[in-house]
Amino acid sequence: MTLELFGLKEIPLVKKGDDIAKIIEEDLKEENLQLENGDIILIAETLISKAEGNIIKMDDVEPSEETIAIAEKCKKNPKLVEVILQESNEIVEIGPNFIVTETKHGFVCANSGIDESNVEDGLATPMPKDPDKSAKEIREYLEESSKKELAVIITDTQGRAFRVGAIGTAIGCSGINPLWVRIGDTDLYGRALETTEVATADELAAAASLLMGQANEGIPIVIIRGFEAFDTLRDTETGIKPLIRPKEFDVFRK
Repeated sequence: MTLELFGLKEIPLVKKGDDIAKIIEEDLKEENLQLENGDIILIAETLISKAEGNIIKMDDVEPSEETIAIAEKCKKNPKLVEVILQESNEIVEIGPNFIVTETKHGFVCANSGIDESNVEDGLATPMPKDPDKSAKEIREYLEESSKKELAVIITDTQGRAFRVGAIGTAIGCSGINPLWVRIGDTDLYGRALETTEVATADELAAAASLLMGQANEGIPIVIIRGFEAFDTLRDTETGIKPLIRPKEFDVFRK
């Protein structure tokens, strides 16, 4: 299998009200690219939040006394901590310069996924309110205009337990099941796999992150072409939920 990755290079700085699907369509024309069946379009979540107007002005934030106490413990700006708490269901752990939370979406990650990079000073972008819905709307528009079967994955950059460094992670998807259950398939020796489940959407997000970068690369959208399991995982109904481990099975939160 050969995978091809294309970073869209002419994406403008997005503002509230912009239509991401139309921006992608226009960029493809400018770069003389055409979508093909099985293409997977990966979009950085900051782009979605900006277009949807999901932006917080830090000067408008008033931290509570409880928030100030937590900020002193983790050595973070109290205003930022207040935003982190507002975007969370619960605090999982507080550490040096980070707060691990469960977000309103159910993701367990650092700082509720609040992003202060690639936005103007004094602003912060939370995760999109409904990444699955955003992914679905973009996919349906591009499928209609291209007459191709596609998938869209919304990506974020997150750390991982027991590992150093950030990695691309899927927080929303449409058109492809994010989890590839391979139980019953056989290995090279003919033995049946008993527990193997692959976080395919995360693996695709990590691949795209190599092109997106973490600084001033300016490539918030990547197309992956040639993923042979696309037809196997084709799914227009399932979102990102299969990747979220139920709390009762999360042994590190007990």
